[in-house]
Amino acid sequence: MLHVEVCLNLVQGRMVLVLSGVLQEEAPPDTRTLFHNHPVYKDSASQLLAIPTKVVGPVGLLYVQQRELAVTIPHDKNVNILGSDDATTCIIVVLRHSGSGAVAVAHLDGAGTDEGVMNVIHRVQELALGYPEGHLELQLIRSLVVFSDSHNYSEGLFHSIMHSFHKQLVEIDLTLACVGELNTTIRGGIHWPILYGVGVNVKTGELFPATFPDKGPDQALRGARHLTGGQQILDVYDCQLGLLRIGPFNYDPLRGVDLWLEQTDDFILQHLSTAPEVEPPHFVMQVRATLKYIQDHPFPAVTVFRDNRPHYYRRDENSGTWVPIRY
Repeated sequence: MLHVEVCLNLVQGRMVLVLSGVLQEEAPPDTRTLFHNHPVYKDSASQLLAIPTKVVGPVGLLYVQQRELAVTIPHDKNVNILGSDDATTCIIVVLRHSGSGAVAVAHLDGAGTDEGVMNVIHRVQELALGYPEGHLELQLIRSLVVFSDSHNYSEGLFHSIMHSFHKQLVEIDLTLACVGELNTTIRGGIHWPILYGVGVNVKTGELFPATFPDKGPDQALRGARHLTGGQQILDVYDCQLGLLRIGPFNYDPLRGVDLWLEQTDDFILQHLSTAPEVEPPHFVMQVRATLKYIQDHPFPAVTVFRDNRPHYYRRDENSGTWVPIRY
């Protein structure tokens, strides 16, 4: 019966978000409504949180930074794990086709959500062509839901992402929502994320809690794009060629970057984070490195992406890490 209803909804141009196996007329407005109406998501989130967090090294890893997405397939010989972390008020999106095993990871923060969601779906469907069986399964991982100040970035982002998926003319089955109160604990009166990041085993589709000390090449350059206001969710990987691809892109010079670099760590933390109380220890160090990169390269179209060429990286067979190549 579900398949017939889905076909009718597609023909009529109606949305077909599926929650706990039931077609929805509208997207859930917030996480508490979702958990109240569909308590099954509490169980699946608890199962994920019960898995010990793995520290994942660089070998076989494709790390997805903020405002990026990457998609691959199970028989990719270059990538074993797709992953992302440092998600305090962001949402990590995992979309997988159950038949082909094609899987995408995106790290969304509210910028470019509609286009990012469309591209994630398109790329997974593209890699799933030729597999008559299977459906799209969506998993969301997001941390905080309650803040000590007046902002509630992540709850608004949850609604935005749910709405973006819901208006696509394809059946999307939400299988995991480890978000909001389910992924929040209170320590010293402060709401902390329980889980900051996840990895996906691209061979099996297994999702597991993870942290990633090595976040891949061009980290400061990639961070500079969104720190200076770049809105697009960039697709950073070509699984057919096995190439990690960064850019080309440009950004406007950051006014006052010299002044920013003179500030204390606490000042940077308080003014450049949406959740300063709970950022991981390396946050300020990464921001400083990114600010320094912007200072050194105020016009990346001129000094970084000469001839408008991307930076390409291929997996080195000996070390297992990404090495730059000319392509």
